[in-house]
Amino acid sequence: MTPRDSAQRPQSTPREGRSWLDRYFSITHRGSTPGRELRGGLTTFMAMAYIIVLNPVILGGATDINGDHLDPAQLTTMTALSAGLVTVMMGVVGRAPIACAAALGVMAVVAYQAAPAMTWPEAMGLVVWQGVVIIAMVLTGVRTAVMNALPRDLKVAIGVGIGLFVTLIGLKNAGFVSRGEGGSLLQMGAEADGGHLLGWPVLIFVIGLTLASILLVRGVPGAIFYGIVGATALAVAVHYAFGLDAAQWGGSAPELPASPIAAPDFGLLFQVDLLGAWTTAGPTTAGVILFTLVLAGFFDAVGTILAIGAKAGITDERGAMPRVNQILVTDGTGAVVGGLTSSSATLVFVESTAGVGEGARTGLSSVVTGALFLTAIVFAPVFSIVPAQAASVAMVLVGALMMTHIADIDWTDPGVAVPAFLTIAMMPFAFDIASGIGIGIIAHTVLRTAQGRVRDVGWLMWVLTAVFVFDFSMHALGL
Repeated sequence: MTPRDSAQRPQSTPREGRSWLDRYFSITHRGSTPGRELRGGLTTFMAMAYIIVLNPVILGGATDINGDHLDPAQLTTMTALSAGLVTVMMGVVGRAPIACAAALGVMAVVAYQAAPAMTWPEAMGLVVWQGVVIIAMVLTGVRTAVMNALPRDLKVAIGVGIGLFVTLIGLKNAGFVSRGEGGSLLQMGAEADGGHLLGWPVLIFVIGLTLASILLVRGVPGAIFYGIVGATALAVAVHYAFGLDAAQWGGSAPELPASPIAAPDFGLLFQVDLLGAWTTAGPTTAGVILFTLVLAGFFDAVGTILAIGAKAGITDERGAMPRVNQILVTDGTGAVVGGLTSSSATLVFVESTAGVGEGARTGLSSVVTGALFLTAIVFAPVFSIVPAQAASVAMVLVGALMMTHIADIDWTDPGVAVPAFLTIAMMPFAFDIASGIGIGIIAHTVLRTAQGRVRDVGWLMWVLTAVFVFDFSMHALGL
């Protein structure tokens, strides 16, 4: 089943014969059912539940200008809370199968660029300002104009590139590939295994991927979800049978908790300073960090939204998403919520494609995913059972499904092919969605101009080209 096969045409069921839930979320109109939305929401949550553990590890492991750490237990609560609230809002307001959580790209900027120059409350204050700027860009039409200005082939390339990016993350999280030794960029297996696939965890990933793939080609509904559940069950059995430690699982072992319930800690809520960063770090440093946050969040979200819309089959012939302004405002609000909870910007998550791959087409799936995140605030020990090796099954298969759109790119025109290829290649190679989009935009502008087709570029693409040229060069210029 390919994304195009799974994206069904709108149904003609009379409105008066449908429930209010069906009418509100356009479930039948988008060719879905409540059961598919529930399954898709569950699958999306399973694919991105790792963020509940990962975000506290990254932010909790960094220090601010005073050498202070954020409490991991509090970060766990705040990560689940912000993801749940914003994802439910995305489902109800944006009515799209898009889930939100702490964005990895923004998280890294906050932990390794902002925090060393200011206090944690001040860094989270910049995250709040990031959301305010993004919302302002939506309300003024700037963000929508940017999405519409991107050429269709570049939009398709963004979706394909994100598929490869997701696949690489999945393979890395599963321990199937790692940083190479002896000059190679990547190698098979974990770093300590010398380029070989060793150990039970990677075998469980292979078994889970094989199971899900077989179910997928057999047309079994819920194939990816069942692959995750099956791999998790096998991981738990293997963990206790052979006495593996957490390090062998990549840090998070599939252990049955002593209690399924843990008391949440809301101590980080509203611990934010909106103005202090401009004094502590200085206007220039704070401004550059804010610019980086906006840029990372903006283009990661644009690329992800376009990819999810295309995969779900809910975009029009120009690649435009329905209710795009509501989706973008919710995304910006997520950055504000993430700052107020000290969990970093809560933005659209590319793992939403896992749920779309299971049939999710509407915001109802996002409501399900958000509700599970809110449940995870109390039942975090239960959800922490899923190891990265099981969640990675969904990420790899979704990448394969997203790759099918590559046939829609006009590869006969070098002015299209080269920017599209660079966009696709640079996302996994640079390990950054925004960098891939930026390089693709620059290449499109330069090559269309070289072809004598300046008018085809559009003034906004020239502006975006200038912005990315500045972004790529500002560190070399000492800014």
